[in-house]
Amino acid sequence: MRLVPYQRVNNYRPMRSMMSLFDEFFKNDLEAESSEDNFRAMAMDIAENDKEYSILANLPGFRKDNVKISVHDNQLSIEAVCEEKQEEQKATVYRCERYKGGYRRTLSLPDNADVSQISAKMEDGVLTLIIPKKEASPMKEIVIQ
Repeated sequence: MRLVPYQRVNNYRPMRSMMSLFDEFFKNDLEAESSEDNFRAMAMDIAENDKEYSILANLPGFRKDNVKISVHDNQLSIEAVCEEKQEEQKATVYRCERYKGGYRRTLSLPDNADVSQISAKMEDGVLTLIIPKKEASPMKEIVIQ
């Protein structure tokens, strides 16, 4: 049995080649961000409202025990490592697309992020981080003598 990947036929070849250039650019950009030690960058959504920042990171197939979140010098790091199990091969594998390895992403937090109050929750392969904002300190006026 031979499996052939599905490719959509597109008669407009110049546009297809341009789109593949864009795809390659963004693929390389995400992989370059965390290419050391064979880690990939995870997909995430970042949102802000008046009181907090929220981050949703996709970590399909990872347990919360395998996810590490840390903050150092206003840098938020999320790392997830999948423990790869070696099993005896009982069949011929024709296609293996599921990623086995780790994800790592580092983000710079804004100055008004309250890092001491960050909360995290993991549900259905989605890590949710809530980062509250600090109250803005009033501007202090300095009197010239």
